[in-house]
Amino acid sequence: MHRLNELYRPSLSLLTDLYQLTMAYGYWKNGLAEREAVFHLFFRKNPFDGGYAIACGLQMAVEYLEQLRFDSQDLSYLATLTGADNQPLFEDAFLDYLGELHWTCDVDAIPEGTAVYPHEPLVRVKGPILQCQLVETPLLNLINFQTLVATKAARVCSAAGVFLPHAAGRVIEFGLRRAQGIDGALSASRAAFIGGCAATSNVMAGRLYGIPVVGTHAHSWVMTFASEREAFELYADAMPNNCVFLVDTYDTLEGVRKAVEVGHRLRATGHEMLGIRLDSGDLAWLSIEARKILDEAGFPDASIVASNDLDERLITSLKRQGARIDTWGVGTKLATAFDQPALGGVYKLGAIRDENGTWQPRIKLSEQTIKVSNPGILQVRRFERASGRVSEHRGDMIFDKQTQWDQSHDVTMVDPADHHRQKTFAKDTPYTDLLQPVFRNGEIVGESPSLQAIRDRVRDQLSRTPMAVQRFENPHEYPVGLEQGLFHLKADMIHAARERT
Repeated sequence: MHRLNELYRPSLSLLTDLYQLTMAYGYWKNGLAEREAVFHLFFRKNPFDGGYAIACGLQMAVEYLEQLRFDSQDLSYLATLTGADNQPLFEDAFLDYLGELHWTCDVDAIPEGTAVYPHEPLVRVKGPILQCQLVETPLLNLINFQTLVATKAARVCSAAGVFLPHAAGRVIEFGLRRAQGIDGALSASRAAFIGGCAATSNVMAGRLYGIPVVGTHAHSWVMTFASEREAFELYADAMPNNCVFLVDTYDTLEGVRKAVEVGHRLRATGHEMLGIRLDSGDLAWLSIEARKILDEAGFPDASIVASNDLDERLITSLKRQGARIDTWGVGTKLATAFDQPALGGVYKLGAIRDENGTWQPRIKLSEQTIKVSNPGILQVRRFERASGRVSEHRGDMIFDKQTQWDQSHDVTMVDPADHHRQKTFAKDTPYTDLLQPVFRNGEIVGESPSLQAIRDRVRDQLSRTPMAVQRFENPHEYPVGLEQGLFHLKADMIHAARERT
């Protein structure tokens, strides 16, 4: 399953910011390289002004970490870097240390496909501080973008009705040509499939990830021939088992009628026209009129595919207008996360062992409350409540694994931004601890889920997420807070830090 190896032959250890290496050198120079620390990866605000995000990108991060090595070419390059005095930036002994480095950290993570919320650690890394520091940038790179696109895909698929008990439509990811480079396109295709898309136009993503691929012809095919009818006929002759005709090159409804004529010709040879595609114009009205033409001609099962800069809000609008669209081709606005091009995930130190081996919590302060980090070795506990046949997510409590509370009693969590907002869970409330073991002492534990299993988790998670949280406009804020002991620890640390300054 090492798909990163298929994409990138050289070592990826230098896929990082230089300051990660300068800090690593500083730890090594000061005898701190092996000091144990804990870092957490999280984001501070839900993307797209929405109520949730979908965790994604973990499997590629696992592959990166498993293969983390500095090869001879990496070290030779680092040896060429110089400081302001034109002297080598790194000592040879440090480069030798990197050459012998092997990944030995523990990693816990929230499984891909899980609905997640601001400030919850998606990944927790524990081990030698030098190693923890080196992987900050690649982990953020691999998880931020895919989480963003998986979330966008889930929103688009929700609008299209993909997650309804009897799915009202399907979404195809068409974003390759507008994506940010090769890797951006492949990552987007993977994340979009996880988020609910049924297929992709990206053939390389199909090969690497096993995602179904779809595609028929473009306007250039129609324009190549003397008439639209001839173009459809010749395409049908070439690929009778793959006929979705693009009908808007000249006159859309006339194009639908010509597609119907060729559809009858196909049927006479034992094949069936799969559908038509609309790529411009008034998609609501055109799809209604096209549906009438197809049904009256005896093609009630022919699909109407629509594209043209679609996103969740436009799809919602078209459905409200009565559009008769079965399949939504979503490209640019999905693969580029068009309306929010970055998630803004961060990676912060939560605790470090002192010289005596005792864990010491760490906190980052800021003038902005949202940027004050949570100290400790963090875990997320998701409480559930019964709601019909499927339990519903009730609230997420972030707690420090070192904080002990009497679990035979009710537990209270506090909103860190407003201590008056509190929520208490009865001692017998069902829960799940979200961060699950991924690495122990640098070795992978457990089996990696299939892409389909991750995709199924998204559907299950959204079925448990309150609909008020999922709405696009002014979504309800899902309850996330700090366990009361962690809240007080954080408050005390903030007070002490400000007293020192």
